[in-house]
Amino acid sequence: MLRLEGYAIWDLVYRIDLIEREMTMARFPLREAEVAALAENMIAGLTDNPAVYPTLPVAVADLTTSKNEFLSAKSDVVAAKAAYEAALAAKDAVMETLEGQMKEDLRYAENTVHFDDVKLKLIGWGAKRVSVSLAAPGQVMELTVPMQGDGSVMLAWKAPTDGGAVQAYMVMRRPRTGGAWEDAATAVITEAQLSAQPKGIELEYCIIAVNKAGEGEPCNTQMVVL
Repeated sequence: MLRLEGYAIWDLVYRIDLIEREMTMARFPLREAEVAALAENMIAGLTDNPAVYPTLPVAVADLTTSKNEFLSAKSDVVAAKAAYEAALAAKDAVMETLEGQMKEDLRYAENTVHFDDVKLKLIGWGAKRVSVSLAAPGQVMELTVPMQGDGSVMLAWKAPTDGGAVQAYMVMRRPRTGGAWEDAATAVITEAQLSAQPKGIELEYCIIAVNKAGEGEPCNTQMVVL
């Protein structure tokens, strides 16, 4: 069994006591309300017990002054926030009124001058814009065959440089000897990997860009034998 000398035992007891004190000691508060409450308690306790704490580094009068200044400043902040919210609500109300009045006058002005753009610009306004119909895409450019194999082919091309926005690409195919074009695939990017294609015959491929307005011109064709 481990045996300790008398002084060693007392040293151990002292250390344990310090640890227990550290574990149970109060911690300074972090919230403003808790700090203010602690200040009130300290001021009251120090005022009632001057003999217990005779030589304070900060006098009770100074603590009281700082506490009162804090409460006053906090009250100012609360008042300022309330004033800001009231001012913001007032501004929103005035803006709503202004917008309504302006819209009434603009409707009157549009009807009075029959949407004449020149006359409406006199008051900083303008005629309603005429919607522009979506145009069909232009012609797909530079169709190439980067890869081909046993019944498969990869096609790549460049997007049209004119016309409306492309929504999809139709990949078309037909025998090299002629005949009707048929759909081989649909792509939304400028390449397509096709599998299970007819073997042993010459095939032609072309790409057509499409959108809601219609189809673009077919691009150049590429011939492959798979």
